[in-house]
Amino acid sequence: MTLDVKSIADLLRSAAKAEILPRFRRLGGDDVRIKSELTDLVTEADEAAECRIRAEFEALAPGYLFVGEESVAADPDLLGKLATADKALVVDPIDGTFNFASGLPLFGVMAAVISGGETVAGIIYDPMGDDWMIAEKGAGTYFVRPDGHSERAKVAEPLPLEEMMGIASVGFLPKEKRPEIMANLAKARYATSYRCAAHEYRAFCGGHIQFLMYNKLMPWDHLAGTLMSQEAGAYAARFDGSAYRPQHTSGGLLIAPDKETWEMLRREVFTV
Repeated sequence: MTLDVKSIADLLRSAAKAEILPRFRRLGGDDVRIKSELTDLVTEADEAAECRIRAEFEALAPGYLFVGEESVAADPDLLGKLATADKALVVDPIDGTFNFASGLPLFGVMAAVISGGETVAGIIYDPMGDDWMIAEKGAGTYFVRPDGHSERAKVAEPLPLEEMMGIASVGFLPKEKRPEIMANLAKARYATSYRCAAHEYRAFCGGHIQFLMYNKLMPWDHLAGTLMSQEAGAYAARFDGSAYRPQHTSGGLLIAPDKETWEMLRREVFTV
């Protein structure tokens, strides 16, 4: 069957309104738990939203593999099934859980559709702004409002390194390389991290920053955003120059307005 991407977008919005927004800044002490480290959290809202998304999606598209961040936390073997799945939906019920749990309004709901081993659609919903960024392979990336108004996304034009602004998630870099990369980032005008890939990809695809760099590649964090970046005109590849695929969880990811800029950033800044 051919999935209606707008139906998935509506599903994410429905889950956010029912399970996420009512809990924002209303979480009790027992509603937040640490997973792997102090900054890796899960909340009652994450779990409730994913449960709702899964149930509604399975009714919409039976036969698809459902891979959610919290589902994988409960069953790590599920992640390995993505490499051989013909059709799958990958979901992050709350991207930016640390921000959400801290009461910061910078979080999103993300989904990627996988078909034949590649990402063919991506959706990022912003519950606070009540709008989406949506992409389908070969059809461009769009910012879409609930009233149907849409605007095509386009990445920024290339700039000299000293004028660039971007996102660099350095926390998962090898410890011995981190000081070098952080020093190299001083060559750019500005580098930061929102601790929320959903909004980082939105900023990049909207033309507001010139690069994105990630080292840890969980599929719910990066499949949708990478497709969106490419459909908005960007060049994306892992650190070794290879394409980023749904089964990849390592190897780094660098995204820039074009290949020439990508190569310059890889050479001058991200010397991993």
